[in-house]
Amino acid sequence: MSHDLDGLVAVVTGGASGIGDAIVHRLLTDGARVVSFDIAHSDQATLSVNVDVTDDAAVVAGVARVVDSLGGIDIVVNNAGVGAQGDVSANDDHEWHRVYDINVVGMARVTRAALPHLRRSLSAAVVNMASIAATAGLEQRVLYSATKGAVLAMTRALAADHLRDGIRVNAVCPGTADTPWIARLLATAADPAAERVALEARQPHGRLVAADEVARAVAYLASPTSGSTTGIGLAVDGGMQELRVRPR
Repeated sequence: MSHDLDGLVAVVTGGASGIGDAIVHRLLTDGARVVSFDIAHSDQATLSVNVDVTDDAAVVAGVARVVDSLGGIDIVVNNAGVGAQGDVSANDDHEWHRVYDINVVGMARVTRAALPHLRRSLSAAVVNMASIAATAGLEQRVLYSATKGAVLAMTRALAADHLRDGIRVNAVCPGTADTPWIARLLATAADPAAERVALEARQPHGRLVAADEVARAVAYLASPTSGSTTGIGLAVDGGMQELRVRPR
């Protein structure tokens, strides 16, 4: 058990399920006091606050509650997000605006609200959830890929802006992870078993990424022990981005 985060206050958006739930557990294990911002309740977080990241007033109020309850904010993990399927003709303007509002602007809202408190921290870190879709062209993921590409670009710009404030900003870029969203996606396929095999085979290590593997990468980037790491996108993708291996 690591204690790299002892006493630090971490806010995790989308902390009630999937990768967010795994992140909450990992940060707690590493000694942090962890707050979940989600529209659902987190049973394991130190504090669970009902926050919709598309509602700026709710975000600001949520940040104020964290500071009032726990005394400050040291870490922000911008994990809340939604998926989107289809080619460029599959989603109308409303859906483009909705998904961008959650996946991109939502991260900006939370980071903006937390910024004054991060500036006061001696161990400030922001970790954004990007994706392999930010850097590799995937079929039927145009809208989702566009949002995750924006997250990765925003991460680098934030890192540059706030380097001298002592705030490190990084991103994690998971491959296809074993999450409830993927389970729902597979359930709609004509042949769920075959679709799962195809998703597993797309990643060179031959399986889906585990949520805890992503959570451990988040914990590394959030930890003060990674003080020289900022402005990166850390791939947790079974080699999908960088490796070109022969099919089995």
